Amino acid sequence: MNEAITCQGRLIPQSELRWLRNIVQEHPCWSRHKITKHICSQWEWRTHSGQLKTFAARSMIDKLEQRGILKLPSIRVAYRRSPRPPFPKGFVAPELKQIEKSLKDLTPLSIHIPASNSYEDNCVGYFLSRYHYLGFNQTVGENIKYLVRDRSGQNIACLLFGSAAWKTAPRDSFIGWSREVREENINFLTNNTRFLILPQIRVPHLASHILGRIMRRIQKDWRSKYAHPIHMVETFVERDLFKGTCYKAANWLCVGQTKGRSRQDRYAKLSVPVKDILLYPLTKNFKQALCQSRA
Repeated sequence: MNEAITCQGRLIPQSELRWLRNIVQEHPCWSRHKITKHICSQWEWRTHSGQLKTFAARSMIDKLEQRGILKLPSIRVAYRRSPRPPFPKGFVAPELKQIEKSLKDLTPLSIHIPASNSYEDNCVGYFLSRYHYLGFNQTVGENIKYLVRDRSGQNIACLLFGSAAWKTAPRDSFIGWSREVREENINFLTNNTRFLILPQIRVPHLASHILGRIMRRIQKDWRSKYAHPIHMVETFVERDLFKGTCYKAANWLCVGQTKGRSRQDRYAKLSVPVKDILLYPLTKNFKQALCQSRA
């Protein structure tokens, strides 16, 4: 068998599969994490900010093992880290006050990008873990958090943007992506994975106003943090729970729905909530930018 295989968005020829098997066999004491770091280093598999893509590489070798292509060392349970809580022990959350006002009574809003492990960063983790219906543990990969306060300094909302979905047919068709171009340019999208208006806040039109403010600055914020642009933002709204009114009011485009399958569903047997797929282009020539070959 001399055919190459595709895994984790990478075409892997048989010569590289033999190399992977040799790495495992020649270093029986290496952990899976050390193997992934070695793979990334040898393949120059890095993000645009220069970090090794260890998360993607680990996912790849795990999938190769599931398919019977690669035999990996046993997972070292004794050395596995416990999930890090989104806020440290002893953290005291800020007091939240009930706010029922008009939007003009709260503005101008202040929008903050919390420094890592700062008190504001811990506030975002606390709010999302306690009040967001999806919860929150920790971030992986490129991401930006926002903490929003009213003009008196009261915390009113927080948002999290992270890695875009690997593939979804309505979005990819809207952009005009082939599989190869998507794999090349997926990092030029970001996903609004969390948006929380704190439960004590009752202010009409606040959510769409915040989205508008964030969309006007996120491209600059992303380039400042990661040294590369983004051209579009996506989000997924559970149809059974929400209507996505604030996104539509902020001029996001609904391009279709998910199929109700999980990305972990290898055999099409799992059923997950169907979600509306909403997109917000950040530049006029976003399709051209996202379909550009960078080879």
